[in-house]
Amino acid sequence: MFRAARVRIAMLVFVGAAQVAPAADLPRGLDPGADADAFPSTYVPAPSQPLAITGATILTGTGEEIAGTILVRDGKIEAVGAGLAIPPGYALIDGHGKWVTPGVIDIHSHLGAAGSPSVPANDDTNEASSPNTAEVWIEHSVWPQDPKFRLARAAGVTTLLLLPGSSNLFGGRSVTVKNVPADTVQAMKFPGAPYGLKMACGENPKSVFGGRGRSPATRMGNVAGYRTAWINAADYARKWDKWRTDGGTGDPPKRDLQLDTLAGVLKGEILVHNHCYRADEMAIMVDIAHDFGFRIAAFHHATEAYKLAPALATEGICVATWAEAWGAKMESFDGIEENAAMIDAAGGCAIIHSDDGLLIQRLNQEAGIALAAGRAAGLPVSRGDAVKWFTLNPAKAMGIADRTGSLEIGKAADIVLWNADPLSVYARADKVWIDGATVWDRADPRFQAPSDFLLGQPGQDFAR
Repeated sequence: MFRAARVRIAMLVFVGAAQVAPAADLPRGLDPGADADAFPSTYVPAPSQPLAITGATILTGTGEEIAGTILVRDGKIEAVGAGLAIPPGYALIDGHGKWVTPGVIDIHSHLGAAGSPSVPANDDTNEASSPNTAEVWIEHSVWPQDPKFRLARAAGVTTLLLLPGSSNLFGGRSVTVKNVPADTVQAMKFPGAPYGLKMACGENPKSVFGGRGRSPATRMGNVAGYRTAWINAADYARKWDKWRTDGGTGDPPKRDLQLDTLAGVLKGEILVHNHCYRADEMAIMVDIAHDFGFRIAAFHHATEAYKLAPALATEGICVATWAEAWGAKMESFDGIEENAAMIDAAGGCAIIHSDDGLLIQRLNQEAGIALAAGRAAGLPVSRGDAVKWFTLNPAKAMGIADRTGSLEIGKAADIVLWNADPLSVYARADKVWIDGATVWDRADPRFQAPSDFLLGQPGQDFAR
């Protein structure tokens, strides 16, 4: 389906660059290698106590389904299994008749950047001033008081990948956040999570810029734009590497924020999240990735991914999609409910995402729809596998699966206690923990406070 990956000079120019210290004493803001994260996380987990959840049906996020106990200590999963002894001093949560999953992870959200109420003043997702705006970072648009963060928390969402929109070929950097109440986006940032680059193919960029009489105006114009950008990024990186290996003598290259991001992709430090609906365009994007020596972490929306399911599994590219998104526009016309199940059955990495402030409140149910459609088509997908679609698999594509996404020893205690089978339309999140600290409790008003934005506005709920 795709050309074999080829060795490219664009990758070789970076060999050894990370080990060479800048020879000149440049201010940090002028040297792209001096400060990889100029806006560091200030997230600090809330205080927590040792916890034992007993008697629940546990869907671990690894595909396993067990009846037993979960022990949490110091914000981490301490043990999971049947017949576990509960040490003294642990708070006991009776889970009999209930279900437990890892925290829900939404790999495609615009919360905070497309805030509520949905008015032009709150829409900061698309820097549609140029086909290439890789220099922008979505975190500089995120408003932490967006009321829908709380509604997502009440639906079990503990982690989000916030992305720029899809008006551009290169939309900018993403940011991964913990879904905790905070005054600043830095206080929500998932410590150490890799950045992502949002790319888009298809209708959006060609219609946005073609409608203005600019390039790209066609799909072939889109592809030319990608290729030109990667050529410029490799050249930029070579100049900085040469300056360093030459001992930092002479004037350094001028820093370019747009090319910083693209060079970070070529170095493997920034993950590509690619909005792409049609199968033929996904195949082209994979060829471009081979051509310039980078990899795509996930295709987003990807309603025709089922047509390439074995090839995408071989490439190791995850597919973030919906169950019910047929016909929203021409490139989604061939979408089917079985998409995620077909990716899973082919050995691929299926993900259910939202792209919407309402759907984020029922990602578990969207996964249930996709599972039911797959089973009706005769695909052998288990309930445990379907839970991975909104827990471990998005964590994998976001580069954080070593820390969250499943209920495994040593991982963050990001946990949801459901009142029913989480894939059921009747399921509600009774309790939600992030790093072992309670962030939502349906029975306790202390954890149901609205956003500060809604305070003092009686009778108004802009989050609905």
